[in-house]
Amino acid sequence: MQRSKLRLGPVIYFVFFIYLSTLISCTDNDTRYGKYVDPDAIFFDYKIKGEEKDSLITVYLQFRRGGPNGSTIMLSGPANVELDGEIIPIDSAKLTGAFYEIQKPAKGFAGKHTILFTDFNKKEYEQEFVYRPFTLKTKIPDTVRRGNLTFEFNGLESEDYIRVSLVDTSFRNRDINEIDTVKNGKLIVSAEKLKNLVDGPITVLLYKDVERPVQKSTKAGGRISVTYGFTREFELKSPLKSP
Repeated sequence: MQRSKLRLGPVIYFVFFIYLSTLISCTDNDTRYGKYVDPDAIFFDYKIKGEEKDSLITVYLQFRRGGPNGSTIMLSGPANVELDGEIIPIDSAKLTGAFYEIQKPAKGFAGKHTILFTDFNKKEYEQEFVYRPFTLKTKIPDTVRRGNLTFEFNGLESEDYIRVSLVDTSFRNRDINEIDTVKNGKLIVSAEKLKNLVDGPITVLLYKDVERPVQKSTKAGGRISVTYGFTREFELKSPLKSP
């Protein structure tokens, strides 16, 4: 029996060590006591994201210590953050740390909105953003023959930029993933670029991501990004052979 206990002891300590390590890893990404953080060291990290298929828009905010890669901050009163006058609740995850998230119905969300951050000294930092979804005019058929692929849009500037991703089912190819220019509502993916893809199912992702510095920030600065886009699918095939 004594030999069994001796063997069990190291196991107990090992399990306890794993538990302790897990507990620490869950908390060391957050600065939990906001009152001990210098307000001028708070970096604002704001993300607003919507997709055509979703009925909700996500507003996801984080506050970091010192800069974009700093530990996340859990605000304590009187510090808080609001969207259009509504206080945003806090949440936390092991990989991301503390974050503030709220979801709003996509219908009626287009237009101007305001994020208001109040720091521990009750100093306010207001940030406005415009959520402007766009639409795809082009109806993509189930089957697309190789050649230039044209997309037409409504709701973009006369010259605008979107991320274009076309992904096939092969792991050997480079796919297409780039920022491309939309001119007068039109974007063309050349037949030459389509050579990166094999025939078969293709997934298309078209996203506009606008990122810029926040208007009013602490010494640490901040950034805000507004993203919107949509997904399409089609079957890519080679051109029909002439008889």
